[in-house]
Amino acid sequence: MIVARMVNGHFQILDRLREMVQFAAGLDSKNRLSEESQRRALDCLARFGQRLRHIPPEQLRIVGTNTLRLARNSAEFLARAEAVLGHTVEIISGHEEARLIYLGVVHSVADVPGRRLVVDIGGGSTELIVGEKFESLHLTSLKMGCVSLSRACFDDGRITEARMREAELLVRLKLEPVTIEFQELGWQVVTGASGTIKAIQEVVKREGWCREGIGLEALRRLRTALLEVGNTTAIATRWALEPARARVFTGGFMVLHGLCETLGLDRMEVSEGALREGVIYDLLGRIRHEDVRDRTIAAVIGRYNLDKAQAERVSATALVLVDQARDQWSLAVGGGERILEWAARLHEIGMLLSYHYYHRHGAYILEYADLPGFSRGDQTLLAALVRRHRRGFPSDAFDHLPKDMALLARRLCVLLRLAVVLHRGRSRQSLPLLRLGVHQQRLDLRFPAGWLDEHPLTRADLEMEAGYLRKAGFRLEFG
Repeated sequence: MIVARMVNGHFQILDRLREMVQFAAGLDSKNRLSEESQRRALDCLARFGQRLRHIPPEQLRIVGTNTLRLARNSAEFLARAEAVLGHTVEIISGHEEARLIYLGVVHSVADVPGRRLVVDIGGGSTELIVGEKFESLHLTSLKMGCVSLSRACFDDGRITEARMREAELLVRLKLEPVTIEFQELGWQVVTGASGTIKAIQEVVKREGWCREGIGLEALRRLRTALLEVGNTTAIATRWALEPARARVFTGGFMVLHGLCETLGLDRMEVSEGALREGVIYDLLGRIRHEDVRDRTIAAVIGRYNLDKAQAERVSATALVLVDQARDQWSLAVGGGERILEWAARLHEIGMLLSYHYYHRHGAYILEYADLPGFSRGDQTLLAALVRRHRRGFPSDAFDHLPKDMALLARRLCVLLRLAVVLHRGRSRQSLPLLRLGVHQQRLDLRFPAGWLDEHPLTRADLEMEAGYLRKAGFRLEFG
């Protein structure tokens, strides 16, 4: 955890807290988190929660990474974690994790001309990112990390030549699909980040094999030394590592050594900043209204040549409606409103595939696309709104969402549907001044006198929409 404050446009760190709970080690063969691992994590979060108690939600971001992406019972753990913290936890994709790591690294090291390769080895995944300045250009998240490889090859703590060769083969297999594309991109400097790489740097410095950073020759000497040590208990003693770090040190080393050998990395600098710092800088952008998610939406609209004018019309009307329904429906300024705006701007993305059932195609695209800046929860809600923005609207349409999100989604979807219906004609002429009143499940939409008589198709569309909404438990009246 990092606590920081804004000073002259930059953040100043006030507090850092870090505990190794080795969450990935709690996954069983069926990818379920054990009760013991959940308890370790919850105890840690309870301690962190005390520090977060007085921080406003809009100034706070909590993210979960690879283990929570894999765990089949992650929803159960998240409910317990959020109860302990008193705040929402976002699960982010591997690509989003890599983007945030790169952002944290480039803000923590000296700027260099040309491209940078960033390597981050976590417990269950390893992120590789090539970028230039503050923009990541190509990134991937590989399912191997210090915990997972230690469990696979060194579970009982013994270190042998045969086991090292097995680990090296596993690393090469994971790297095989991405090696050529990364080498073709090229880079001028290599930067490593996070606990595993920092621990390796400390060991090679202590041994006098490297003064700064980590060199390939130092890694080769460390490989020989690990064979001489022979077990993880002795690692802790020889190099004064915490027992928790020593247990996964060999697996983490094998990932780094394999990466350097395969990609031809002779030397690597080490960054103090990584994911946590990246989250801070990303949050800073949101507070300054420089939200990367806005850039993502604009990029998607441009890349796929969506009807920008129609998207902006629907979005503007949706925001007018949400503002009028805000108080009665308890729609707080911020989160839900932004999701509604983005859903309105992307509601026609499914037309890339086919007009027929384009709302379903759009939902699938938004659920599974890599959208920089968006958490899994954001994308799930975005996809759900697009899926139900037209045609059938059953009462159980959002039952797959968490309970606290389902009611919000239903209400936002009603407003999105109305905005889409009102612009079905794709007219460039502005709508008249609308007045929307809501009370529980009843909506009253009012137009200037005589306007609907002059627009009979809109009246017919609203009558049809009233029928759809009725099945979802809403009552729409208009005139």
